Amino acid sequence: MAGGKSKGLGSEPGVKIIAENRRARFDYTVDEKVEAGLELTGSEVKALRDGTASLADAYALPKGAELFLLNAHIGSYKAASVFDHLPTRGRKVLMHRAEIDRWTAKVRERGYSIIPLVLYFKKGRAKVELGLCRGKTHDDRRQDIKERETKRELDRAMRRR
Repeated sequence: MAGGKSKGLGSEPGVKIIAENRRARFDYTVDEKVEAGLELTGSEVKALRDGTASLADAYALPKGAELFLLNAHIGSYKAASVFDHLPTRGRKVLMHRAEIDRWTAKVRERGYSIIPLVLYFKKGRAKVELGLCRGKTHDDRRQDIKERETKRELDRAMRRR
């Protein structure tokens, strides 16, 4: 699509993006992605509907046969008062067991990390898009910047014609 946004989650019907982890694509190379559910409390869902979430330092870790999302900040919901949640508590990720086992093996053996990329509502349910990522080196970042600048120059040249 020339000049427009690429198709992503925001263009799907029934999807409302709450938070994006833009820094993740700069710091990591994303090899695989998967959509997963989250086990949330009522006050967390209400806070997400208000849009008070951040994935800045979040990551997922396998514990036993389960996967937990850690350091994801979901702000407090004022109307919950006494029944409010802790903003950065660990939240269980809902995925198929085989997929959790496969990703856990890659994390333990090959030095991958599981990073949340996008937090969104899909048909009224809170979902997280997780990426199986490998950290970028300084040279990888330089190469990405060089490719981006080259593409930008080509686009400009094509528009001048």
